[in-house]
Amino acid sequence: MDAQRALLDELMGSARNLTEEERRGYKEITWDDKEVCGAYMVRFCPHDLFVNTRSDLGPCPKLHDPKLKESFEESPRHDAYVPKFEAELAHFCEKLVMDLDRRVKRGRERLAQEVEPAPAPPLSAEKSEQLSVLEEKIKNLLEQAEALGEAGKVDEAEALMRKVDMLNSEKTALAQPQNDKVLMLAQEKKMALCEICGSFLVANDAVERTQSHVTGKQHIGYGMVRDFIAEFKESKEKAREEERLAREKEAEERRKQREKEEENRRRSNSSDRDRYRDRDRDRERDRYRERDLDRERSREWNGRSSRDGGRGVDRRSRNGRDGGRDRYHDRSRSRSPVRHSHRR
Repeated sequence: MDAQRALLDELMGSARNLTEEERRGYKEITWDDKEVCGAYMVRFCPHDLFVNTRSDLGPCPKLHDPKLKESFEESPRHDAYVPKFEAELAHFCEKLVMDLDRRVKRGRERLAQEVEPAPAPPLSAEKSEQLSVLEEKIKNLLEQAEALGEAGKVDEAEALMRKVDMLNSEKTALAQPQNDKVLMLAQEKKMALCEICGSFLVANDAVERTQSHVTGKQHIGYGMVRDFIAEFKESKEKAREEERLAREKEAEERRKQREKEEENRRRSNSSDRDRYRDRDRDRERDRYRERDLDRERSREWNGRSSRDGGRGVDRRSRNGRDGGRDRYHDRSRSRSPVRHSHRR
């Protein structure tokens, strides 16, 4: 019936039996609705693992639809929702395992408190008296055999030792029935506890029964739950480790960038200092060059003056008088601008 219903839903839609009025308020369910089981979408639903077992969780309150699961797997938002659904499933599974581990702990305590087989009860008075008589006879025969051996009567001593062996056999047979009871108690069947699903097993049971337990729903279901939790924790730890390495790499790159900028700044400052130093050196060189040129011009001027002699002096004096008149003429023109302009 479920297969036929699913086929009809695929062909005619899940709203095929609704009336026109019901269709108006009907909303098509998608895989990201709250009514849909996210655990079923991404991995497995724990409610499906323990059906008809002692750990049966009952039916899942949310919707399990293969078509919605197929739609989820083909959706472009699949990768974005997988971590969310897996986290919800892991939270539910961890609660299951916590409850199971409490049951396992109680089971261990129960096995540890099991009463060990009682020690063998004491022998009856009659058997105790018989054993005492046998032990006394054995002791006397051993003393006699030792005396005969010292006297050199080896044959008689060996005969007594044979009697001692016979008495020891009787002694062992007298205590043997009680030892058999102790052995039977020790060999009585003991219980063992399955660490995966918390079930009690018979220790050293037949291989067929052990295999039947291992392939049972409860054992396989809790094995899947434990494996998923271990895988989820490992993936989370791996993600945290990758995030930590990424942060360290980013910090290292920032540190290298700062060092590079600092090195460039030092080089720029060094270049500026070298540039200023070269400029100062050029200025100093220019000053020395100008000083040398001034000295050279001074020497040339002094040499020319010495060659010209007095002629140079008359020329300088005449130039001085002429220059004085020129300066007087210029000064007089600057004092009377109107007169000068009238002359023009």
